[in-house]
Amino acid sequence: RMPASFPAADRWPRASAAFSLSFLSLVFSITAFSSSYWCEGTRKVAKPFCTGQNKGDHCIRFNSPDANNSNAVQYIWETGDDKFVDQKFHAGIWYSCEEVINERGEKCRSFISLTPASDRGVLWLSIVAELLYIILLLTGAILMSIEMCYYSTVIDGLKINAFSAVVTVLAGLLGMVAHMMYTTVFQMTVNLGPEDWRPHTWDYGWSYCLAWASFACCMAAAVTTINKYTKTILEFKHKRKTLERSLRIKYKFPDH
Repeated sequence: RMPASFPAADRWPRASAAFSLSFLSLVFSITAFSSSYWCEGTRKVAKPFCTGQNKGDHCIRFNSPDANNSNAVQYIWETGDDKFVDQKFHAGIWYSCEEVINERGEKCRSFISLTPASDRGVLWLSIVAELLYIILLLTGAILMSIEMCYYSTVIDGLKINAFSAVVTVLAGLLGMVAHMMYTTVFQMTVNLGPEDWRPHTWDYGWSYCLAWASFACCMAAAVTTINKYTKTILEFKHKRKTLERSLRIKYKFPDH
């Protein structure tokens, strides 16, 4: 008779490692998807005229109230980059936010509305792929948790293990495609987007790095799950061969 199950101690370390990586990937992906720091940079905008108490380097002093003669007009000769100020912005999948010069706070607008019409279809595909990526990650994490808490026959454990491995691999592929599509859309928006949004300098932000970290954790979880599945199969075959060999020896040299 073949063994019905393996000791839980043999399965627990690999199962917990795969679940931890999958859960970490899920948290990273949700955080990145809901944030607006996939890309960060600056825009060059013309300095506004100083009004009221606004003074400093972020506005142009024109008709200054500090002048002794009310008819006098104070002109400040500014050339080159002195006429402009760097306005910081950050953008994500859903919206883009820009700081308000000489004021506190930010002004946000939908990133979808900024995307060129020819690329909006790709952006929506990226959003759908990201959502499917999160759903598959959640499904894989649930299956792994069931496998950890559900001690039954080896066959049942292998079925759950195989299905969670397939789901996690599919999630990783979808995540990779989604991230690459968004990267393409953002670069096209930088080149063809509205004039009042195009950045002067930009780079990828922490959310973008977190999204790719989520992909890395997802693939690590998939590799760990597949390795666990393969090792269980090999252990199962080894124990079966050992049992068959012992039975052959027993029947060939019976005890008197």
